[in-house]
Amino acid sequence: MLLPKHNRFLKHPKLLTSHFIPLSLHAPPSHYFTTTSPPSPPPPPPQDLTITNLILTTDSKALPQTLQAHNINWTQDLVHKTLKRLWNHGPKALQFFNILDRHHSYTHSATAFDHAIDIAARLRDYKALWILMTRMKTRMLGPNPKTFAIVIERLVAAGKPDRAVKVFLSMHDHGVIQDLHCFNMFLDVLCKSRRVEMAYNLFKAFRGRFRVDTITYNVLVNGFCLIKRTPRGLEIMREMVERGVEPSLGTYNTMLKGFFRAGQVKEAWGFFLEMKKRKCEIDVVTYTTVVHGLGVVGEVKRARKVFDEMIDAGVLPSVATYNAFIQILCKKDCVENATLVFDEMVKKGYVPNSTTYGVLIRGWCHVGKMDRAMEYMDRMKSDECEPNVQTYNVVIRYYCDDGELEKALEVFERMGGGECLPNLDTYNVLISAMFVRKTADDLLVAGKLLIEMVDRGFLPRKFMYNRVLNGLLLTGHQEFAKEILRLHSTSGRLPRHFRL
Repeated sequence: MLLPKHNRFLKHPKLLTSHFIPLSLHAPPSHYFTTTSPPSPPPPPPQDLTITNLILTTDSKALPQTLQAHNINWTQDLVHKTLKRLWNHGPKALQFFNILDRHHSYTHSATAFDHAIDIAARLRDYKALWILMTRMKTRMLGPNPKTFAIVIERLVAAGKPDRAVKVFLSMHDHGVIQDLHCFNMFLDVLCKSRRVEMAYNLFKAFRGRFRVDTITYNVLVNGFCLIKRTPRGLEIMREMVERGVEPSLGTYNTMLKGFFRAGQVKEAWGFFLEMKKRKCEIDVVTYTTVVHGLGVVGEVKRARKVFDEMIDAGVLPSVATYNAFIQILCKKDCVENATLVFDEMVKKGYVPNSTTYGVLIRGWCHVGKMDRAMEYMDRMKSDECEPNVQTYNVVIRYYCDDGELEKALEVFERMGGGECLPNLDTYNVLISAMFVRKTADDLLVAGKLLIEMVDRGFLPRKFMYNRVLNGLLLTGHQEFAKEILRLHSTSGRLPRHFRL
């Protein structure tokens, strides 16, 4: 994993003799050398990946000069892609953004500002956030409704819903009109964070100001279904009809999913039959919801019957439908049958996405066949479908649970190439695993991981911080523990309360 030189964590002792080599770099079988034509060179990596690696491997102080020396032709698309790749290294992403903000021939777009504002908000660096908002306004690039959606969502996620309300009410001060679309967005953020009653109270307070529509009611129905209060969801449906707003197919699908989420299978099935009776134009989303809902409660045969029924009804399954079916087979049947459905899907011309591979990889991990899981991770690359951070985390977690810490670290090393950087969950899983054997070497790795995660803008829990520091002290790494304290106390990134 890439770190500043002075913080680079030591290779695990057993890894020194067992480096992971990606499949694409394996030497070809000997019989391949009988051909006279030379092998074609591998395609060059995307430019944004090369730049991301350059940024990650360059010390922060030297980064401005390094980027200038490479004489890169910056385009807005290239910058957007690079910021996305740097998403899980917030400090480096913001530094990269600020360096280019002073570039003589490149100008940031509104989208680039939105990326930077989102990263600053995730880091809870609200001072940087408002500086970016002001800069955006000065350059007449915004802020726009999307910018406020980002800020509001991050404030709610940080447990600051009241502050999010104030930001919403102040939008007009920044030249952004509070229209129905913005209002629906705001309610949706509150509902998805399970603050549904707060959303409903705001809905009642402002529905005279905004001419609420089907989308508004759908957001509220979904909110009550998320917290498994389906009777309230039905009340909202009745209210919308009484006020002359026609429920859409999306409204019905949301309510159907809500019944299944609440474990009310009988009610869900009755609702589905009622939709048929009323001749609703049942679509692929409806069928996918029923297939997944029945499968989750273990009714796999019934789910298969509905899956076949949708094809007979002329509704073709989507990739999402196959994903749902593969997932329930992995959980409630067997991964071998899930793999057969995956193969059937591919034969019919469907292109698996990261979710498809993710559920199948998790299935093979769950039955302890990690080699098969890794085969499908490598197959993803050949299908031009990169594993996402959730897929990496699943594999790392299962390796750790099996006590295969070296293999978990090998997978972790694969994430350091800039294609998919680790997130907070990745570090938490690995650091916790280092306390299973409680060896001095393992705890040294835990300390190095702790330094890296903090450098990347992730704040560890107080318990995690204390555990690592105490572990280092107990295993004879007193100086390293003091170095961690010194580095992070000066950077201001320590948890507010900690003890040794």
